Amino acid sequence: MAADLKSIVIGLAFVLALGFLLVIMSCALYGNWWPLFVVGTYVLAPLPNVVFGRLADRQDFMSDYQGGFADAGYFLTGLMVVTGFCLPVVLAHASVITIPAMIMSISGGILIYGTIIAYSRFFSEDEDF
Repeated sequence: MAADLKSIVIGLAFVLALGFLLVIMSCALYGNWWPLFVVGTYVLAPLPNVVFGRLADRQDFMSDYQGGFADAGYFLTGLMVVTGFCLPVVLAHASVITIPAMIMSISGGILIYGTIIAYSRFFSEDEDF
């Protein structure tokens, strides 16, 4: 079990590094550092869930509804994820970056978000009784 867990962590770290490499290379190869703003959305995307998850009212443990604060956190997280994918498209449409830089930046974003989702799925604790 420990070897399997170790290989999962190493694989996820490799894919995450590959995603960041693609984003950085989309900037460096074409001499334009505007796609690097996408990294800010990767960093800021989980913060609304953390902040608003703490504010959510969890008084009734039998209820599935978490309250408006948790929903607001989910909305803002979704907004940041969509911004991470759409910012390179908008920059390419405005001719600020090239189309290959856009493709590399979006591919890196897919790898990074995929790694975050896979990590949370592998290491989430089930609350089944």
